[in-house]
Amino acid sequence: MLRKMFRKVSLTLTSILSLLVLQQAVLAGPPLICHPYDIGNAQSLPFGGQIWSQIDKNYNTNRLVEDTLALLTPQTPVLVRMETLRRATVYGLLPTLDRTVASPVNDVTVARELLARLKARVPEPGVKSEKAAAALALFDYGYLIETYKQTGPGSQGIQIAGGVDGYAIIVKAIGMKGGDPEMEMAAALAKWDRNGSHLAHLQRSIAGAPEGSLLARNLVSHFSNLGKTIAELRANVATAKN
Repeated sequence: MLRKMFRKVSLTLTSILSLLVLQQAVLAGPPLICHPYDIGNAQSLPFGGQIWSQIDKNYNTNRLVEDTLALLTPQTPVLVRMETLRRATVYGLLPTLDRTVASPVNDVTVARELLARLKARVPEPGVKSEKAAAALALFDYGYLIETYKQTGPGSQGIQIAGGVDGYAIIVKAIGMKGGDPEMEMAAALAKWDRNGSHLAHLQRSIAGAPEGSLLARNLVSHFSNLGKTIAELRANVATAKN
């Protein structure tokens, strides 16, 4: 009896500690902003370096909206979409809040326009559209909303988002695609909170990430305190979730 009790207590403590470690890994800054994604050799918006805020000072931000939309084609992988929208947010919103992000952008006009254009790409209810493309359009819109929110109130990101639940839109996009491990990672980062409600998304993302894949590398990078391999992440997240 005592042995079973100690085992149960031990498992509970392990789950709590694992969850705390996971939280610490993501708490190193807003996860949708401060943690660049590894997209290999894929094309995205120009950037000046590996640091999350190191923009290309020679980039003409008047092209930001059109360049971003041109990159978000139906063939563009989800991880590349995530990094492209992260960079677009840094260009469009962070200079209005953080003076260390040197950019000619001095208001939120570009950020507002980008969000409006992404919203306009989402098919209206009842309008016939290609399902996969509609899911990606939904994802882009929801993901940008949540990214804007994570820039903080001082950047006007929350105000521009207008109270729209971007996380719910991401979840709807996942449902339309019948599941998507890269979108699940996005949902986990968008939903992160102290109640652990993001863990189910993270678990599904890990389940769809083969060892050595680009998604696996990003999961290990973003949640490195919970495991150095997909196998370790899978085990530790399952423990924390249970």
